Amino acid sequence: MPDIPNHSDHLRLIWPEWQGAGTTSVRDLAPEFPFDIARRGYTVGTKVLQAVLPDHAGPTETVAVAMDDEGLAERDGIEAKTAVLEQLDGALAAIAKHSPARITTLGGDCGVSMAPFAALIDRYGDDLAILWVDSHPDMGTGATAYPGYHAMVVSALTGHGDQDILKRLPATIDASRVALVGMHDWTDDSLPALADEWGLRVFPPDELRTSSQALLDWLQQTGASRVAIHFDVDTIDANEIQLGLGADLGGLTSEQARRIIDDVSKEAEVVGLTIAEFIPRQVMQLQRILSGFPLLS
Repeated sequence: MPDIPNHSDHLRLIWPEWQGAGTTSVRDLAPEFPFDIARRGYTVGTKVLQAVLPDHAGPTETVAVAMDDEGLAERDGIEAKTAVLEQLDGALAAIAKHSPARITTLGGDCGVSMAPFAALIDRYGDDLAILWVDSHPDMGTGATAYPGYHAMVVSALTGHGDQDILKRLPATIDASRVALVGMHDWTDDSLPALADEWGLRVFPPDELRTSSQALLDWLQQTGASRVAIHFDVDTIDANEIQLGLGADLGGLTSEQARRIIDDVSKEAEVVGLTIAEFIPRQVMQLQRILSGFPLLS
């Protein structure tokens, strides 16, 4: 009889976090919705991902995410710090129940990679590299201008930033094993020099348009045989389709992104995958239309 794949060590983490997105970004980038609806759009995106992706044969955990306005105050330069730390604690506890070898995370804002990637760093150490596939560097800290927590994940995973976050993480990674893939919007003029100082490798879209080889060469140089991939859907050029909160132009095409992920998966074992920042605008508009219809309340 053929071998039956073992999925017991592969955790699917459902994490509809929305509090990590900065309020100014939400107001500016989704003005077609009332603010309270727009800021919670990531929860709708998480539900859509659950509906359209293949069923998972292994264990599944869902991180509890409050839908009210509690814990949203800015503290230490981080919006909603109380709420996001509570969810970070919950996610780490859910992961610890399973001690998984592989984690797929469906979110939610970019903050949902914090817990699973830290757990995988703790498990694999120097044998893990991170590919942060995103239009933005997510290198903020509580001391930088933008207070949105979802823009601080790369910083924390490489050991920089808010101490209340860092002390919760089971492990951090040397920045030399982290690549910003498809990144083309620095968001802050101070970040390019900081990326050089930390040792992050940056692959803008134009470096990967026709070939993944530069990225594969970098991956080989890290010596890591395993990778965790964060995929922010705003990486896809909005001239093709707008999947994220903002209309980010000049990013990778969908075919380029698929080719890069495929090429990487042939060279290394993918032990972590996050899908983040999906804002399904048509679905959210349909929700508004149907809200209050008879027999639906």
